[in-house]
Amino acid sequence: MQRLKTRPQFQAALAGGTVSRTTHFVLHRLALSRPSDTPITALEPLGSAPSQEQALFGLVDVWLGAMVPKRWARRAVTRNAIKRQIYNVSERFVHRLPVAAHVVRLRSAFDRQHFISATSQPLKLAVRQELEQLFERAARPEVSI
Repeated sequence: MQRLKTRPQFQAALAGGTVSRTTHFVLHRLALSRPSDTPITALEPLGSAPSQEQALFGLVDVWLGAMVPKRWARRAVTRNAIKRQIYNVSERFVHRLPVAAHVVRLRSAFDRQHFISATSQPLKLAVRQELEQLFERAARPEVSI
């Protein structure tokens, strides 16, 4: 699994669309295509030209980024703890996720009246359970209607 690092990578993945959502998190995905190895004509180089978004990602792999805005998690220790949880939970699902760029975004705050400490065990447990639901929904094969 590769990590998203640049702003254009995050923007491209966010533009890909929403795949899964829970009360506090949303998962965005931009599908990455594998380059084709069969040229159509002798003059065409091997593989197809990558799209602008595809060119941002050098490797065709599962990419992941985490966005935890200060608006929804004021304390830096809380933001960092949530990001660690995102990356740790995603490691369990890496083999079930498709080759794509994924961004997990915190979309609402956890109640500070209920989770008093910035890194309390109840907060970590609540974040982990919600992230597992998020990735479980995203890893399900899509049903054609």
